Amino acid sequence: MYPLIRLAKEIIRHRNSPPLTIGETHVTTLICWPWDIDMFMEMNNGRVLTLYDLGRFAMLSRHGITKVMSENRWAGTVAGASVRYRRRVRMFEKFEMRSRILGWDNKFTYSEQSMWRGGECTSHALFRIAITGKDGLVPVKDLALALNMPETSPPLPDWVNAWADADAKRIWPPMQDAQ
Repeated sequence: MYPLIRLAKEIIRHRNSPPLTIGETHVTTLICWPWDIDMFMEMNNGRVLTLYDLGRFAMLSRHGITKVMSENRWAGTVAGASVRYRRRVRMFEKFEMRSRILGWDNKFTYSEQSMWRGGECTSHALFRIAITGKDGLVPVKDLALALNMPETSPPLPDWVNAWADADAKRIWPPMQDAQ
């Protein structure tokens, strides 16, 4: 089940937070609750992705992006992700989630998110986000214009460009095995 109460709490908690600029980090503190864990008594990998949604939504709100999306009847969607899981988060452990926009290309915005417990990174994710409208993908330049931001992105880190290049070479749709 989607954590609607947590989402509402994040919206309320950060509604008066100062706006973010590109590259600034949105930080939130969360607790791993019993409904977040799997049979190994640690946070479920799917729940990690869902919690990253909450951090991304709060971050986008602080950038003013959710307001512009609402005004234009646009929606956001994750168009790709790469996640590394490195440390377990166990029940009732408190952790910090950090979210920031790295930059964009002509179609997508790239955001980086990580979870930290006791100074150690437990997971790290790269998300490619698309904005959609009634006619399909909204060019990022249109979003930048609506936000009074420059059309040109700050340089994306090499590892982000390498991931985007590798993903562009991936076969789509995937081949189906012969039956």
